[in-house]
Amino acid sequence: MYEYNFKKNKVKPNSKVLIIAGSDSSGGAGIQADIKTVTTLGSYAMTAITAITAQNTTGVQSIFPIPPKEIFNQIIFTIKDIKPNAIKIGMLHSNKVIESVIRSLKGSNIKNIVLDPVMVAKGGTKLIDDKAIKLLRDKLIKRVILITPNIPEAEILTNTSIRSKEDMIFAAHKLIEIGANNVLIKGGHLKSKIVQDIFVSKSDIKIFTNKRYKTKNTHGTGCTLSSAITTFLSCGKPIKKSCELGINYVSSGIRTNPKYGKGHGPINHLHTINIERKFK
Repeated sequence: MYEYNFKKNKVKPNSKVLIIAGSDSSGGAGIQADIKTVTTLGSYAMTAITAITAQNTTGVQSIFPIPPKEIFNQIIFTIKDIKPNAIKIGMLHSNKVIESVIRSLKGSNIKNIVLDPVMVAKGGTKLIDDKAIKLLRDKLIKRVILITPNIPEAEILTNTSIRSKEDMIFAAHKLIEIGANNVLIKGGHLKSKIVQDIFVSKSDIKIFTNKRYKTKNTHGTGCTLSSAITTFLSCGKPIKKSCELGINYVSSGIRTNPKYGKGHGPINHLHTINIERKFK
């Protein structure tokens, strides 16, 4: 039997975060990873689900899109009652969905919006169509405070080839020219002994360096990172500090991953939690 001392633990959420993203049935990425991240970092998670995917650690079986009208309703109805301190946007699979999200955010006055431009699954399956990519690049990135593409996503958005740290910086500046306010390009796809994630704003460059762990269990790292950054922003942390703390959270999650599944397994979202447990 599991016992928990509810009287002793009086923790309350630090902030409120709205997550707009797709569902991952395996729990490693998508809305499931987002909720775990926001919760384990001490904040309150709300959701607007954009798609339902059937997937596991070996790949994506199918994608069932949620109608744009219902995505709009989820966002509007949630914000009307509980206004979030920040918003994380993940998988938006079509131009109509992106239009719906842009429309739903008009007049919300929420400045801390982070966009993780989910385009390709870990196994290589494409998750977004070409019209949606164009609309995301031309319209949505101007509306958010930070965009967090990985290298393949940054290559798609900028139509450039990225093979080095210098290429990452060039692509980030190109995104700034397109209209992004701040960019964090994740460097995990480059083959090196260390991982370099690069933050670029209109006036600053910051390189975050972390150890590379020899593991294939990195499913959901992008979703987790963007949600962690959003959570820290929602608590009032500056944007560069939020990026640093988010990167450290993901790095610890990779290092302590639970080794689940036959393919690209999930990271450990629970490494921040310390619960007194008693089993009978």
